[in-house]
Amino acid sequence: MSEDIAREPRRKVISSPYLHKLQRRHFLLFDILPIVGTAAAFAFLAVHPFGSTEIVLLVSLWLLTGLGVTAGYHRLFTHRTFKAAPAVVAALGVLGSMAGQGGVISWVALHRRHHECSDREGDPHSPNLSGHGLKGRVKGLAHSHFLWMRRHEYPNIVHYAPDLLKDRLIVKIARYYYHWVVLGLLIPALIGGLVAMSWTGAVSGLLWGGLARIFILEHIVWAINSFLHMFGTKPYESRENSRNGAIFALVTLGEAWHNNHHAFPESPSFGLDWYRLDPGFWLIKLLAVCGLAWDLKLPTDERRAAKRIVPA
Repeated sequence: MSEDIAREPRRKVISSPYLHKLQRRHFLLFDILPIVGTAAAFAFLAVHPFGSTEIVLLVSLWLLTGLGVTAGYHRLFTHRTFKAAPAVVAALGVLGSMAGQGGVISWVALHRRHHECSDREGDPHSPNLSGHGLKGRVKGLAHSHFLWMRRHEYPNIVHYAPDLLKDRLIVKIARYYYHWVVLGLLIPALIGGLVAMSWTGAVSGLLWGGLARIFILEHIVWAINSFLHMFGTKPYESRENSRNGAIFALVTLGEAWHNNHHAFPESPSFGLDWYRLDPGFWLIKLLAVCGLAWDLKLPTDERRAAKRIVPA
């Protein structure tokens, strides 16, 4: 009996009522609540005007948490495109957690599953598996952009992220995920209150630097999963339908070079060329110059040429 259990293959995904309950709770707290918070931020303009403090909080925290997602969650933890000092690992892990997109180990497992099954059965958020025609495309976009998070098969972290489970620092960061999200809400509230010296300033800081910032960053990231698996350019061969969206390169911090990334997932540079805007890679290069990051795995010119699609 024990030998049969030992030979049984490890399950790649797990599905249970308990997990679905947790997914619904996360969906309501971190996907629906930011929508409500953004609407409240606009309504609150009648009480407290949108000023320089709100602009600074919104932009700075969007940038910091966005870099935590792209440079930390995505390029460092998921694809191991470079190595970094423990202080950098901790900073990127905490900042990525503040984005409210899931704990780092769960996020990594989901994204590795996405790459394994991209645009095929098993992909948690493909827009291309909901049928053909306009109805199928709209349904697919809605699913991949937003609705898939309500309930989905949970990738087994033992299978998809065993390397992270062995890292005590990353496990500790993941354990306190909810604390980091709350910290990302309290910081702008505290700064807003201190600058304005009022409770209305604190509420405005919470709404714009906290909930609206999460809302904006979420939909930017989700658009990579949805629209850039259906629309855009495809300069490199890849087995899925990933596309580049150059016009969105800056606002996505380099994530919009999505076909480049799927063609060369081991590369810390998604833009690949110096003139393609990629702020996530700029941060990694800066860290490397400072001696805080190393072992950057850029694809060779020969490998890029071998995968480039030559127009007919």
